[in-house]
Amino acid sequence: MADETIDADADVVAGDEAPSARVPLDRERIIKAAIEHIDKAGLATLTMRRLGASLGVEAMSLYRYVPGREDLLDAVVDHIINEMYNDDDVIDSPQDGWQDFLQRLAHGVRRVALAHPPAFPLVASRPPEAPWLRPPLRNLHWVESFLAGLVDEGFSNDAAVAAYRGFTSFLLGHLLLEVSTHGADVGPLDVIDDGSKEPISLGRYPHVSEMKGALSEDHAAAEFEESLENLLDRLALLKVEDSR
Repeated sequence: MADETIDADADVVAGDEAPSARVPLDRERIIKAAIEHIDKAGLATLTMRRLGASLGVEAMSLYRYVPGREDLLDAVVDHIINEMYNDDDVIDSPQDGWQDFLQRLAHGVRRVALAHPPAFPLVASRPPEAPWLRPPLRNLHWVESFLAGLVDEGFSNDAAVAAYRGFTSFLLGHLLLEVSTHGADVGPLDVIDDGSKEPISLGRYPHVSEMKGALSEDHAAAEFEESLENLLDRLALLKVEDSR
């Protein structure tokens, strides 16, 4: 009978090729594997046992690099937001005005959200580095860049904070709704029709019935642009009013 014991030094189930023979097991690899699992199978299916199996190791081997599932989920959020570091269109400080700066940042967050729809709701639900950080900028670096950039552009501290609140509320509200249409589980916001319910009668709602086709169309990209432009216009007025 084959030996089915665990080789603790190899961190691998007996009979499998050791991960170190292919790619060494480390925290970064574990986090990336977790994101890949969530993107493919959803957050609800992620367990340390399944994650270990996907990496060819026992679940206990993962705890050398991540203390537990909660730490892993925090790391997933940090990794997702930090993907913007590799986005050439996202900048750390204004170069062509604050509107351009925020446009780039907003689109960077949206690209991250659409790259990881099932994982993005974690950005809204996980505890941030500091309790006063607001999603989806769950990262002190990006919050600092945001505030510093606006102050450098003439915003007062109060106006910069108000802008931060408005900006993050806009992004979170829009992007959670958008990723829900891509299969993300966002709880009460999850309104994906799986075909299991009886069709709703629209007899008492003539306008809805008449415009059902248009209401069903996907204009997420255009709506994002329009809402973002409106937000930037409001922030411009805020800046002017605050300087009076």
